[in-house]
Amino acid sequence: MASKLFDLSGRVALVTGGSKGLGKAMALGFAQAGADVVISSRHENELQEAAQEIRATGGKRVAHLVADLSRREEAARLAREAVSAMGRVDILINNAGTNLPQPIDQIRDEDWDQLVELNLSSCMALARELVPGMKERRWGRIIHISSIMGFSSAGGRNAYSATKSALLGLARASANDLGPFGITVNCIAPGPFLTDLPMSLLSQEQRDEFARTTSLGRWGQPDELIGPALLLGSDAGSYITGTSLIVDGGCLARIF
Repeated sequence: MASKLFDLSGRVALVTGGSKGLGKAMALGFAQAGADVVISSRHENELQEAAQEIRATGGKRVAHLVADLSRREEAARLAREAVSAMGRVDILINNAGTNLPQPIDQIRDEDWDQLVELNLSSCMALARELVPGMKERRWGRIIHISSIMGFSSAGGRNAYSATKSALLGLARASANDLGPFGITVNCIAPGPFLTDLPMSLLSQEQRDEFARTTSLGRWGQPDELIGPALLLGSDAGSYITGTSLIVDGGCLARIF
C-alpha cells in the first residue's frame, strides 16, 4: 500500500533545469518511480547526457527540450512541445533558476528583469499553459523550487531572495485556485546543496561556513531532494498544498 502512494506509473513529469544538479536528481527519481519524464534546459549537449542517464535507470520514456526560460515565449513553447512529445504533463517541477549577487544600489535593470523572468515569471507561464490539461484530468502536481533564501537572506541576494519569496506566495494563491480540481501546488525550499550554482559563486571559506551553519554540519547531496519531490509529486502528498517543504539540513533551525 505504501509503495503505491509513490507510484507514478502512467504520469508524465516536466522538470525544468533538468540537465544537472537538483533538476536531474528529481527527474531520475520520478523515472525510477515509474513516470515518463521531460527535461529542459538551455544546453542540448547536457540534456542529451542527462536523458541517456535517466533512460538507463528507469526504462521509461524520456524527452529533452531546449528552452531559454528567461524569455516569456519560450515557456509557452516548452509546454506545447512537452505535451506534444508525451501527450500530457501531470507533474510540473519549476526548477530552472539562477542567482547573480548584486548589492541593492548596484542592481542593473537588465539583470533584475532576467532573474525575475527566469526564477518567477516562467513558473507562472508554464503553470498557466499546463493547468488546463490538469483540470480536465482532475489531477496535477505543481512544485516550485524556492530556497531558504526565500525565508532569510544574505548580502547581495536581492533579486534572488525576492523571486524565491514570491514563489511562496504564488504557491499559496494557486493552491486555492486549483484545489477543487485535484491539483496541489507547493514549494520545496532547499538549503545548501552541492550543485554547480553555489559552487561557482562561493569561495571555499564560504562553503565551509555554509556547512557549519547547518544542524547536520554538511552540504546536501542532490539525490537527497528526491524523497521530498516524490512526496509532493505523488498521491502520497495528496493532502499537502499551498505550503513549502524546507529541505536545508537544519540551516533555519540555527541562530549561531
